[in-house]
Amino acid sequence: MRPDRLNPLFVPADSLKGVGATLARPLERLGLTRVKDFAYHLPDRFVERRAVADLDEASVGDNIVIALTPVDYRTSPGRGPLRVLAQDAAGNICAVTYFGRNSGWGKKQLPLGEQRWVAGRLDQYGQMLQIVHPDHVAPDSAALLGQLTEPVYPLSEGLTQGRTAALISQALETVPELPEWIEPGLADKMHWPHWRDALMLSHKGEHPAARDRLAYDELLANSLALLLVKNANRAHVGTPLQGDGQLRAKLNLPFALTGAQIRSIAEIEGDIAQSAPMLRLLQGDVGSGKTAVAVEAMLIAVEAGAQAALLAPTEILARQHYDTISRMLAPTGVTIALLTGRDKGRAREAILMGLLDGSIQIAIGTHAIFQDAVAYKNLALVVIDEQHRFGVSQRLMLAQKGKRTPHCLAMTATPIPRTLTLAQYGEMDVSRIDEMPPGRQPIDTRVVALERIGDVIGALDRHLASGQQAYWVCPMVRELEREDIAAAEARYAELKSRFGDTVALVHGQLRPDAKDAAMERFVRGEAKLLVATTVIEVGVDVPAATLMVIEQAERFGLAQLHQLRGRVGRGAEQSTCLLLRGSILSETAKRRLALMRETQDGFRIAEEDLDLRGGGELLGTRQSGDAAFRVASLEQIQRLLPIAHDDARLLIERDGGLKGERGEAARLLLYLFERDWGVQLLRGG
Repeated sequence: MRPDRLNPLFVPADSLKGVGATLARPLERLGLTRVKDFAYHLPDRFVERRAVADLDEASVGDNIVIALTPVDYRTSPGRGPLRVLAQDAAGNICAVTYFGRNSGWGKKQLPLGEQRWVAGRLDQYGQMLQIVHPDHVAPDSAALLGQLTEPVYPLSEGLTQGRTAALISQALETVPELPEWIEPGLADKMHWPHWRDALMLSHKGEHPAARDRLAYDELLANSLALLLVKNANRAHVGTPLQGDGQLRAKLNLPFALTGAQIRSIAEIEGDIAQSAPMLRLLQGDVGSGKTAVAVEAMLIAVEAGAQAALLAPTEILARQHYDTISRMLAPTGVTIALLTGRDKGRAREAILMGLLDGSIQIAIGTHAIFQDAVAYKNLALVVIDEQHRFGVSQRLMLAQKGKRTPHCLAMTATPIPRTLTLAQYGEMDVSRIDEMPPGRQPIDTRVVALERIGDVIGALDRHLASGQQAYWVCPMVRELEREDIAAAEARYAELKSRFGDTVALVHGQLRPDAKDAAMERFVRGEAKLLVATTVIEVGVDVPAATLMVIEQAERFGLAQLHQLRGRVGRGAEQSTCLLLRGSILSETAKRRLALMRETQDGFRIAEEDLDLRGGGELLGTRQSGDAAFRVASLEQIQRLLPIAHDDARLLIERDGGLKGERGEAARLLLYLFERDWGVQLLRGG
């Protein structure tokens, strides 16, 4: 259970004064649902103001606080602005300007003849100095002179800076004092304030040491939780697996194994021969042959007289794995079964009995293969595909399905920069498949101006007429008001009017059964063109699909573009990827698109993506159900993570883990950052 002293931080947002139904949605969009979220909603920047006695002391562009006395209102015909002419202490005239609906408010804020203190940016209009839409207006100086340094917070529609700052101020009042969890010598060396002081300072001004301290806390919590997972896994007893190679010798592989695959298999074979359960991540680019490595690992388990299971995040992907692996295993005689939530009645009962009596040696499916009703005779190896879709807590649940803790091989098709591997998968050993199978044709990648969309649709017509299939990816589901962003539904309607029922639509807002039905039509070849959002980014394997069109490609990150491109080029035919770009491109967008033409090396692309866009989306949520890195920036992760990892290791190996004074403080840290699955692994946690 969460320690009582942290409970004030986890109280719902509506406990704050002024939070009601109207504010709930904009706050939720920012992730501000509890008091803790407000305390950690740190400013993007600060406005630094200077108090001046008169306008002669200020320059155009300065943010100032000044006493002004309104002397006249000037309005323009129609909907023109209201200009309040105001005089400073030296007699200089300045216009305080309000546009649109705010003009009436301007007269209330600045009544004629009454001095007011005004805070805002000094600009110039023609020959006259002006302050447009002042940040603050107050009848006396005390309120504004206390705001010479003011935080600027990230907002969503429906929130103002003033309202957000007031709610954060309320939240900070409830923040308790907590004991120190950072090693004292390190905190002194870095000149870091205590946790509560760091939180307060980070909302008051530019305090790099305070922000670093808060980022370090988050990185330490993550590192500590992952090391606890790793150590707890080592403490369990698994089944040592050693095969004789007979089944693997019969395996029907589509191509000769690469050096990287052979190396990865050897690493896995070494791990699963031990009694300590394996916990290994297999990284490989799209099409690099991770499935073949997983099959080799599962056959070692079967050769050793045990069972193996492969967990996929979606039914579509589970069925694809079943079909692919069944072909590979055909000469071996190994029994394999597919189990999903769709299986009912006698067919399901037969599979459950086969898993229980051991006659089914390999199970492939969705989370259904680990439901309470599913029991195995001797499950010794679990393979998790698309690792980022599953949380640490979900993976730990798998340990309960075998007589002993199963070995675990997690796979991801998203290459991860080396600088982030420790942050995302610090509890795992890592194997990398960094070369592609021989004979795989490079994908012809071209950048095409969106103005030529008519030519692209004409080329698509010829492509489909030749019997091949294609994808068309849009950045969103529906168009937003006043935003020119391609929408999948509108593009689907247009393409369907031309190509008829051979077009299918898939996006994340469809009902699961409708999405699955559309995907199955495409997989079976009944639909020739699939219009989609990024839901097809991973897992879809249709060798007959040889054309990928990505509309407004400049709106996607490099990693996304690479994953989408990887949906084609999976068969023997030459494949093409068309990146449709808008007319206005930033330098970053130009570099992204140029790099997509230059290379198909996913690991290089991941590193470049990190440099170009700062890693926010790359980190995202570490895994489904786990908190994102909300405080630490990419620069802080690269600089502070190695220190945090070493500190966490010393805490566990030298300082008694979560026992003792610092250990108890570290336990609070884990709950504070919701890495408490690390605590739960400890007895009595």
